[in-house]
Amino acid sequence: MRLWTPARGHALSRMTTAPLAAAYAGILAARSAWWGRYARTPSLPTVSVGNLTIGGNGKTPFTLFLAGRLRQHGLRVGIVSRGYGGQASRSAGLVSDGRHLTMTPREAGDEPVMLAKYFDGPVAVARRRIDAIELLAANALADAVVLDDGFQHVRLRRDFDLLLINRSRWFGNGRLLPAGPLREPKSAIQRADALVLIESFAAANSSIDVSALDISRGTPVLHARLQPSALIYSENGDWREAPLSLSRRGVAAVSGVANSVGFHAMIAALGANLLRTLDYPDHYDYSPGDWRNILAAAKQAEMLITTEKDLVKLECFATPEIPLYALGLKVTMETEDERRLLTLIMQRIGRTVPATELDASRLQGGNH
Repeated sequence: MRLWTPARGHALSRMTTAPLAAAYAGILAARSAWWGRYARTPSLPTVSVGNLTIGGNGKTPFTLFLAGRLRQHGLRVGIVSRGYGGQASRSAGLVSDGRHLTMTPREAGDEPVMLAKYFDGPVAVARRRIDAIELLAANALADAVVLDDGFQHVRLRRDFDLLLINRSRWFGNGRLLPAGPLREPKSAIQRADALVLIESFAAANSSIDVSALDISRGTPVLHARLQPSALIYSENGDWREAPLSLSRRGVAAVSGVANSVGFHAMIAALGANLLRTLDYPDHYDYSPGDWRNILAAAKQAEMLITTEKDLVKLECFATPEIPLYALGLKVTMETEDERRLLTLIMQRIGRTVPATELDASRLQGGNH
């Protein structure tokens, strides 16, 4: 990850990864050309939330924020996810109908279950996202869909493509995987119907000139913030909130995410004494043995802090020996940016949003 920043890296790394990145670019181009001809159109209006780089861009919290806002305005919205790491995503499955959780993290993947813990509408998963959308449509569970991490899913036509860019990371060294963090060339920005620049809590945000981005003329550029909102803990499978009080407390941090740097920075910025960090691969499937190792490593800590998507897998192991919390995150937008975004989306799918409803929703706060 550090080699992907503009100031890092060396000649040997560039020499070994450049051919792989070139091959990856060729695959992307062929894939885009194929699905440009054969992409399918879903039966429900679909809004995609995605990004160009791997990890740490706030896609899932923003998906939750957006779906919740649209539901507040009377739209019956469902969330659809790939369900990465889940065993059931090869065929369409309903994670939740908005009231009852029907799949485990091992079946659905960690992020869909995390979304279902918070969201009061349906959540569905499928490797072919159109199958999940059609599942919601066939059961009359939704009349519109927010697609989590859908920007690269070019086999599915969308009504609105929302692209998130993290202001502290931007595009790293600007190179494609594996030479850099880009999942697509920066020119893919032109597919976006709107950009959202995400400012992360405790991150040093860059002052890169937005006008230098390769965006189509007239593409809206909006702003949002991603920040801690509460400590989340599990009580008999239900998630509860505790005050965000970490000052001077000894903390061990455990996470299975693509990039844990921002997670650790948030904990430190909240005043915690970060004693240990335990990093596992992204979407890691924890075992009882892993939990024993985590407890042993956290012996000197007062509490364990994890991410929300890791909590769905670790909550079954929680013991009285040490409290286990997730750092709850929420997305916020300025009133005018939120109004503009929702109006753009509603116009695209043939709905209207009264200004009074937008003002009322703003008073209700974030996404939890």
